[in-house]
Amino acid sequence: MKDHSPADIRNIALIGHASCGKTTLSEAMLACAGAIQQMGNVAAGTTVSDYQETERKRQFSVSASLLHCQWLERKFNLLDCPGYADFLSESLGALRVADLALLVVHAVQGPGSGSDAAWNHAGRAGLPKMIVVNGCDKPEAYFERVLGQIREHFGPTVFPITLPVNPGPSFNQVLDVPRSEIITYQADRSGRFSETPAAGPWAVRVKELHRELIEHIAGSQDGLLEKFLSKGGLSENEWRTGIHQAIQNQAFIPLFCTSAQANVGVARLMDIIAKYGASPVDRNQMAAGHPDGRETKVAPTDPDPVCQVFKTLSEAQFGELSFLRVHSGRIKFGSELYNPTRGGTEKIGQCYLLNGKTRKAVPELCAGDIGAVVKLKHTHTGDTLCAASRPVLLPGVEYPKPNIHAALHSLAPGEEDKIAAGLAALHREDPAFLFQVDDELHQTLLSGQGELHLEVVVERLRHRHNVHVELIEPRVRYRETIQTPAEARYRHKKQTGGAGQFAEVCLRLEPKQRDTGIEFTQSLVGQNVDRAFVPSVEKGAARACQEGILTGHRVVDVRIDFFDGKMHPVDSKDIAFQSAGYFAFREAFSAANPCLLEPVHSVEVRIPEEFLGRVMGDLSSRRGRIQGIDTEAGVQVLKARVPAKELYLYASKLRSLTGGRGTHTETFSHYEEAPRQQQAKIIEDYLRSRTETKHP
Repeated sequence: MKDHSPADIRNIALIGHASCGKTTLSEAMLACAGAIQQMGNVAAGTTVSDYQETERKRQFSVSASLLHCQWLERKFNLLDCPGYADFLSESLGALRVADLALLVVHAVQGPGSGSDAAWNHAGRAGLPKMIVVNGCDKPEAYFERVLGQIREHFGPTVFPITLPVNPGPSFNQVLDVPRSEIITYQADRSGRFSETPAAGPWAVRVKELHRELIEHIAGSQDGLLEKFLSKGGLSENEWRTGIHQAIQNQAFIPLFCTSAQANVGVARLMDIIAKYGASPVDRNQMAAGHPDGRETKVAPTDPDPVCQVFKTLSEAQFGELSFLRVHSGRIKFGSELYNPTRGGTEKIGQCYLLNGKTRKAVPELCAGDIGAVVKLKHTHTGDTLCAASRPVLLPGVEYPKPNIHAALHSLAPGEEDKIAAGLAALHREDPAFLFQVDDELHQTLLSGQGELHLEVVVERLRHRHNVHVELIEPRVRYRETIQTPAEARYRHKKQTGGAGQFAEVCLRLEPKQRDTGIEFTQSLVGQNVDRAFVPSVEKGAARACQEGILTGHRVVDVRIDFFDGKMHPVDSKDIAFQSAGYFAFREAFSAANPCLLEPVHSVEVRIPEEFLGRVMGDLSSRRGRIQGIDTEAGVQVLKARVPAKELYLYASKLRSLTGGRGTHTETFSHYEEAPRQQQAKIIEDYLRSRTETKHP
C-alpha cells in the first residue's frame, strides 16, 4: 500500500447498538476494496474483525478491531467497535483516534440504547457523524419508519443520501440522491453495481430530495448561502465543493441504506466517505499539554513525531501489541521516542498495519495513520510518545466508573502469583477493568462495566494465563457495634514453670455516635496497675476491634475505658496485659447488646420516564429508600439509598428493566443497623463457616 498524506486518510469508527451489523459492514467494505476475496460470517466465526476466541464463541465483538483498505486512492482505517455497553472502553479509545463516526442502525429494530450512547460519545469526542441503516434486506425492514425514529433521536438534519428502492429479501437497488440515479447491485456480494437515471415516481422523489440536499449544503457556509439566494440554487460544482464542509459542520447528517450481508449499498457509502468524509487534516490542530502545565497544539504538518497509544493487546504470538495513532511526524522502526507520562524513553520495534489478526510489517507510520507496534516496555494505553526535544501530553480517555463488582475465587491452590500477573496484564489491556486485593474481606475484587465485561475478563484470565478461577458474590463490609453500656473484668494468669504471666483488666464500654470511631481512655486510680501497661491494654482492645466479635467484622463507634485492674510485681508484663485487654473487651462487648451495621450506598439512576415506576418498585424490593427525583437533559434522575448487600449485579438488572437505557452510579453513604433477621443469618453463617474450617 502506498504512502498516503494525512488528507488522503479516513479514520472511521463503526459504532452502534449490539447486533446491528457493524462487523458485517466492515467485512463488506473490505470485500468491496479487494482486501479480502470472500466475506466471512459472524455466526461461523470467519470475519476478519471478530477473530478472538471469545468473539467467535459468543458471536459478537468484545474488542475494537483495526482494519484497513484502499478506496478511490484513499486509505480507510476502520475501527470496528463493540456494541455492548460492557465494552464501552473499547469504543471510547477508538473514538479518540477516529476522524469520523459511522453509526450503524438496524433496519428493523431501529435505534437502540447503544445507538444513543454511541452517538453521545461521538459528539463529546467532537467527531462528525454519518448514519447507516443496515439490514434493508430483512423481511420486516421498513425504511421510512426507521428514518423517522432516527430523526426523533438525532434531529431533523438527518438526510438520506441513499434510499432503498426494493427493501426486503430481494433488496438490490438504492436511489442515489446526489447522482439522481437508481443503482443496482450484483447478487454475488462483490459490491459491484450499475447505474440508470431515476424515472417515474422515483424521479419526482429524487428531485425533491436533491433540492433539500442543496439547501442543507448552502446553509452550511455564508458564501454558498449568498449564491443560493441570489441565483435560486447552486451549480453542481458549487454544491459538490461545499458538501465536505457541510458534513464537517454537521449542517446535515448523511444517512445511507445498506445490506452489509448482501453487500448492497456499501460501495456508494465508501464513495461518499472517500470524497467528502473527514480526514486528519479536518481536525488539524489537536489540543495538548506540556509536562510543565502549558497548553500547546499538535498538527499533522508538524515535523516532530507525536503519537498516542489507544489500545493494548496481549497475544501469544506477538506479546504485547500497542495500537497507536500518529498525530504528527513519522515513527520508524528503531527510532527512540520519549514517554512524558512515564518519564522514560521507548525504542520503537516493528510497525504493523492490521486487518484483524493479520499483520503487515511496514517500515514506518506517517502522520494521520493508525497502526501498531510491538514490545513497548513501559508505555500503556493512553500514553503519549513524542520527540524528546518537544515533549507533549495528549489528553487521555476518561473511562466511566465501574458499575458492577464481583469477587474472584481461586479453585486451585498455588496459583496466586499467576492470577496477580494475569490481572495486571488484563488491566493494562483494558483500563476500564479494575481489581484490588482487599485485606479486610480477604478477597480479590474485580470491577467492570457490566456482568458480561467481568465474564469476558475471567475467560481471558483462564485461557491466557492457565488458571482455575470463578466469579462469586463479594463479601460485604459489615461493622459491629454496641447499643448499651457494659463492663467486664478479665484475669489473665499463666504459669509455665519459668516466669509466669499475670494481668487483670476491667473495661467499661459505651456506645458512641455513628461514624465517630473507637475511643480509648483510662480512668485508673491508685496503684493497682502501673500506667506503663495502659498502651498494652489499648493494643489488646484494638486487636479485638480489628478482628470483630460477632462475625469477624471490625468494631466501630465504641468508647473503651480502662478503669481498674491488678498486676503482679514479677509476672505482669506487656503481653499479659495485651491478652487481658483483648479478652476483657470481648466479654464486655458481648454483654453490651451488640449489633451489626451494614453499609448503605447512595445510588443515582438515570432512566427514561416510562421506566420510572418499575425501577422504583425494584429499588423498594431491595430495601431502598427513595430520596428524590429530578429531571435532567430529558431523563429522570432517581436518587435513593440502598444497602450494599442488595446491589450485587444491579447494573444487569437495571439494563433488563429498561431495555439497556438505564445507567446508575453508586457510592458509599453511611452505616446503619441491619435488620435483626438478617443479623441472625449473618452470625449463623459465620459460625458455620468457622466450624467447617476447623473440622473440614
